[in-house]
Amino acid sequence: MTAELVRGQNHPLSQVRLEVRVSAGRPVVAGATLSDEQGRVRGVEWVAHPGAPTLPGLEVSKQAAADHRLAFDLDALPGTVHRVSVLLALPTGVGPVRFGAVAAPFVAVTGLDGSEVASYTITGLDTESAVVALELYRRQGAWKVRAVGQGYAGGLAELLTDQGLPEARRLADSINEAVAQGLARSVSAPPPRTPDADRSRQAAASAPGPDQPYAGPQGASGTVPPLQPPSSPYDTPGGQGATVPQPGYQGGGTAQTDPSAVPQPSAAATGPVDYSHPGRQTSAPPPPPPTAPPAPPGQPARPVAGDATGWSMEERLYNQVWGMFEDLARTTAAYRSAVDFADSRMEQELDKALSDPRSRIGGQGDAAREAAQAKHADLVDQARAALDRDLAQLTAEADVVEPALPAAYARWDNPVWHGYRVPMEIPMAVRLGDLHLPESEELSIPMLVRLPLERGLWIDSGRATLEDSLADSDELRRLAMDTAVANAARLLAVYPAGEFTVHVIDPAGSAASSLAPLVRSGVLDGRPAAGATGVADVLARLTQRVDLVQMAVRGGAADSLPPGLDTAEQLLIVNDFPHGFDDRAVTQLRYLADEGPAVGVHLMLVADREDAAGYGPLLDPLWRALLRLTPVPDDHLADPWVGHAWTYEPALVPSGSQVLQQVLSQVAAARRPWNR
Repeated sequence: MTAELVRGQNHPLSQVRLEVRVSAGRPVVAGATLSDEQGRVRGVEWVAHPGAPTLPGLEVSKQAAADHRLAFDLDALPGTVHRVSVLLALPTGVGPVRFGAVAAPFVAVTGLDGSEVASYTITGLDTESAVVALELYRRQGAWKVRAVGQGYAGGLAELLTDQGLPEARRLADSINEAVAQGLARSVSAPPPRTPDADRSRQAAASAPGPDQPYAGPQGASGTVPPLQPPSSPYDTPGGQGATVPQPGYQGGGTAQTDPSAVPQPSAAATGPVDYSHPGRQTSAPPPPPPTAPPAPPGQPARPVAGDATGWSMEERLYNQVWGMFEDLARTTAAYRSAVDFADSRMEQELDKALSDPRSRIGGQGDAAREAAQAKHADLVDQARAALDRDLAQLTAEADVVEPALPAAYARWDNPVWHGYRVPMEIPMAVRLGDLHLPESEELSIPMLVRLPLERGLWIDSGRATLEDSLADSDELRRLAMDTAVANAARLLAVYPAGEFTVHVIDPAGSAASSLAPLVRSGVLDGRPAAGATGVADVLARLTQRVDLVQMAVRGGAADSLPPGLDTAEQLLIVNDFPHGFDDRAVTQLRYLADEGPAVGVHLMLVADREDAAGYGPLLDPLWRALLRLTPVPDDHLADPWVGHAWTYEPALVPSGSQVLQQVLSQVAAARRPWNR
C-alpha cells in the first residue's frame, strides 16, 4: 500500500532498486546529490544533473521535462554515501520563475514494476525556483525515504550552497546552460504576447506569506490560459488532503499549462528580458501600512488591522492573517515543548532520587518526589504564562483584524456582507473556515485558500473521524451539503459577474433543501442534475470543455474556441458521491479532478469515504487530489512543520440569517445583464 507522506515524514524502503517518478505539469529540471554521513556534498562529481546524468547507482533525466523517471540502485552507491537528495528546479529564461505559479509537483518512489512505495505532493511553495523534494537516506543499515519539500528562492545555486558544495554557483550555471541547450533543441519559445488588459479577469496581487514568501500576482482566471510552450503528457494523482493549507498552498490537480504565468518573449528576438511586473506600471513603492498609536510604557504595542507588508489593504490583511497563524503555531509549539521538557526532567529527577532502594523508605523519597513535582509545576506555570501572554496579544489582534476583513475573508456574520456589492476584480484568496488549537479554542484563525482554486474540495459526510459529533448520519449529510452550498455561494459572491459558474449533480434529489438558496436565486447553470442521464450530461459537457481548452492552448489557437463556450471558472458540486456513478462517470470525474483546475474546472464532492470504499483503489487518486473538509469541527488538518493537529471549523451561515439569500440575489441580478 502506498504511503502518502507529508513534509518531514519518513517511510522504510524494502527494495534497493527503485525509481523516483516526478510529475510537474510543465518542464522542470530533475537531479540528485550524494552526501556523506555529515550531510555534505563532497564535490561536483557527487551531483547528477542533465549535464552529467549518470553516477554509480543513479541516473537522472538529460533535460527538462514535465515527467521524469530517476533510476536508483542503492546497493551500487559508494559506501561513503549516506543520503541521496532528489532536486527539482524550474528552467531559467523560459516560463514561470517560481513554483507558486505552477501546480504542486508530485513525486513517487516506485518499484521497478511500477508499484508505488511512497508518494509526496510538494505544497507550500511560492517564490522558490528550486526544491529538495525527497531524501533517500541510510539508517542503521536500512534505507528510508523522507519527504522534504525545502524550497530555495535563490534557485539551484542557493540549494547547492546549502548542501555544502563550494563550487555551487559555477555548477548551477553549467546545469542551467545544459538545460537551456536541451530546451532550445526540443521546445521553441512562444511568440511575444501582450498581457490581457481586462482587469476584471485578473486576480489581485499575491502576497509574501509567513512560511514561504509570496511575491507577484496570480494571473487571469476565468479566461483561456495564456499560450505556453507545448509540454509532454502527464498523469498526476494530486495531493494529500490532510495538510493545513499554508499561505499560497495549492496542491491537488496538476496543470498541463499555467494559467497564472505570463509568457516571456525570447531574449534573442526582443533584446534584454524585461523583469518588470506586467500588472504594475509604476515603480513607486506601496503606501506605508497603518501604524498603531504609542502604547503606554511597559505595555505591548496595540494591534492594527493591515499592518503587514503588501501593495494593497487586501494583501496586507492576507499577510497579517497568516502571520497570526504562524505566531499561534510557534507559541503553542513552544508551550508544548516546555511541558514535555518539564515532564522529562521530573521523570529523570525521580529516577535519580529513587534509584537507591534506601531512599524509598521514610520521608526522603516523599521529599524528593514533592521537590520534583514542585519544579515541574513551576516550569509548566512559566510556560503557560508565556502562552497566555502571547494568546492575549493574538486575541487582541484578531479583535481588530476580523472586523476589517473584506467579504472574501470575512465570516458570514461579519457586517461587511450587509454592504456587499458584486466585485469588479477577483480577490487573492477566499475563506473556507477557521482553524484553532486545543490550547487556544477561543482564538480562531481564518483559513484562507488562494484563488483561483488549484485543488478541489471534498466535504466529508461520513462518521469515520467524527465519532465525537452528536449528529446522526442523516444530519451529517445535510450539514455537509450545507457546507458545500455556503462555500459555493462564497465563491460566486467574490468573483465578478459572469466569471464563475456552478453546476450541481444530485443523483437522488436528496439535497433539495440545502440547495434551495442556489436554486431560488437562479445562480445555478440549470437545475441540479438527477439520475444517470443527468450525471452523464453534466460530466460530458465539462469534460468536453476541458478537452477543448487544452487542445486550443496546446495548438496555439486559443482564439478559435467555439463562440458559445463558457470561459468562466466552473465549479461542479456532486452530492452523495459515488451513488449514481458508473465506472465511466467515475473515470470522467477523476479526469476533471486531475486536468480541470488548470483550465478553470473545479470539483466539490460531498461524500462518505466509507461508502466509496467499495470502489477500492480506483478512487484513491481522486481523494488525494482533493482538500478534505468536514461539516463539523474536527482536528484532521495536520501541520507538518510543528506537528500540530489543527481543528477545522466550517464557515457556515448563522441559523436564521438571510444574508446568504441577499448576497445570492445580488449575484443573480448582476449575472442577468452580463449574460444578455
